[in-house]
Amino acid sequence: MTTLLPLPLRLPLPLPARSRQQQQGAGLVASLAHSPQSGRLGEKSGGGGLLAAESAPADAQVRQEGGSRPASPPSSSGSADGGHAPAPAGQKPPLPRRPFPSGLSAGNNLKKMKPNKGKACARERDFVYKFSAGNQHLVLTVPLKFPVQENISHLHGRLMLLHNLPCIVENDLKQSLNKFVEEETIKDYDREAEMALEAVKSGKVDINQLADNWAKAYKETTLEYAKPEETSWDEDFADVYHDLIHSPASETLLNLEHNYFVSISELISERDVELKKLRERQGAEMDKVMQELGKSLTDQDVNSLAAQHFESQQDLENKWTNELKQSTAIQKQEYQEWVIKLHQDLKNPNSSSISDEIKVQPSQLRESVEGNGRIYEEQRLLEESFTIHLGAQLKTMHNLRLLRADMLDFCKHKRNHRSGVKLHRLQTAMSLYSTSLCGLVLLVDNRISSYSGIKRDFATVCQECTDFHFPGIQEQLEIIQKVVLKARAQRSSKSKRHHGNKNSGNEDKCKNIERNQSNILPGEFYITRHSNLSEIHVAFHLCVDDNVRSGNVTARDPAIMGLRNILKVCCTHDITTISIPLLLVHDMSEEMTIPWCLKRAELVFKCVKGFMMEMASWDGGISRTVQFLVPQI
Repeated sequence: MTTLLPLPLRLPLPLPARSRQQQQGAGLVASLAHSPQSGRLGEKSGGGGLLAAESAPADAQVRQEGGSRPASPPSSSGSADGGHAPAPAGQKPPLPRRPFPSGLSAGNNLKKMKPNKGKACARERDFVYKFSAGNQHLVLTVPLKFPVQENISHLHGRLMLLHNLPCIVENDLKQSLNKFVEEETIKDYDREAEMALEAVKSGKVDINQLADNWAKAYKETTLEYAKPEETSWDEDFADVYHDLIHSPASETLLNLEHNYFVSISELISERDVELKKLRERQGAEMDKVMQELGKSLTDQDVNSLAAQHFESQQDLENKWTNELKQSTAIQKQEYQEWVIKLHQDLKNPNSSSISDEIKVQPSQLRESVEGNGRIYEEQRLLEESFTIHLGAQLKTMHNLRLLRADMLDFCKHKRNHRSGVKLHRLQTAMSLYSTSLCGLVLLVDNRISSYSGIKRDFATVCQECTDFHFPGIQEQLEIIQKVVLKARAQRSSKSKRHHGNKNSGNEDKCKNIERNQSNILPGEFYITRHSNLSEIHVAFHLCVDDNVRSGNVTARDPAIMGLRNILKVCCTHDITTISIPLLLVHDMSEEMTIPWCLKRAELVFKCVKGFMMEMASWDGGISRTVQFLVPQI
């Protein structure tokens, strides 16, 4: 009978006839032997055995004490397992099967396999187990390589099956095998420890470096010796601010912030006036030069004057930029020091200057407001609110608001410090370090900058007031740009590995992506954090292309999928209020007719509804407020 076993070389081995039970065991053992630890294959000595992995070694033998020929324990039928039938008369008896040498396999042609790549310190030792089966005294010898990488229980099970050992020795064999492996492993560890100590005594190993390595290992792995985590200045200041904004000193904080805002706004106004005067003067000079062009002046003279004008504008802008940076840095330092000092004074009940320190700020505020009579012109908002319940079984209540407003109206501060404006600002400040953050979505192009469009207007609003908690808008954009470049480099290298043999079309696409690694793709977005805006903590800058102005936007458009990802971030980062442009544009144009607006609004409503129902599986069903903004005409 011929049985095919799953050997690495897939070569059939002729095996003698066995009972049905033994054949089933053979399949099990063969599947166990086909494991990553299998290094060599062999047969049980005495012929008719099964193939085993090296961890159940082919050289393992069961021999009878006092004899030279390996013997097998008696089977249930009373005959030796795998024994040969007697040879017919006149023929030589068959030679007994010998185990295959290490690294050889059976087949028509013997092929040498790669030797095992063990550790340099690997040693082979024989595990000897003596037992009795009836009147016979047998010895099982198993060569094992240390350190043993295989599970001892698996090795024990294979030995029992390979050599058809009686079940009465199963538990004793397992205990003996475990004890042998444990003792020999401990001996190896002791030997290595002695060698290491000798190396230290002889000076081969630097004891100082060894001590440093031990100390580092203990600090990194043991909590008792780990270095305690030190809270950063930002974390300490956040805790202090959160305590003060929820105390009677909250009005004082808001008044101080408003005074700083007025100071920076005055600097910006002076900058704008000076730049406007410079541009008017340069425009007048350029008009005179253009009138003399072709008479007494040439094109080279015009170009030279334009270059001078550009340099003058750059110098003036750099001057005001540095002055604004210096002013905001001073304000931030003064504000943080004052907040820390006030918090320490409030903790001291014996301090008598607390009430005076808190009361002094409102009078200064009124003087600054009265001295600056400019008030932003406000437009009447059109809005409508709804309450909806979404969900299949467990319904969640959400608030929807439909507004006609400019997206930046939620960011701008008002110079007049009326009670309504103060309440809005107080609510934003109190929820700055909470689980009820507010965010909005800005539709931007694929460049991470603040030089054009709504990005420039948003950056101007951010620069009007000092951010006392987070980095400035320009610094955050620089950090985001570095992250994008790093991510693009990783994606590019990964795509090159996976698509190295693609056609030229894909190569052109990859080259195009490589040229614009600093840009983001439609549907991607980046996030900026703010504490100096009127009603907003987080801004999502969603990249869109010109396709959003067409009428063929579908539910699978990158802009729509970007909204889905933004809502998912809101769920995972405690943003409970989000403002979304309903028509996916910030300004209206002629092609945006009433049917166009209705179709776009229906698409955004349906998609956001589906995303909000999906949010229940993301956050467990938390009530949120979604504001849909329609641009002003």
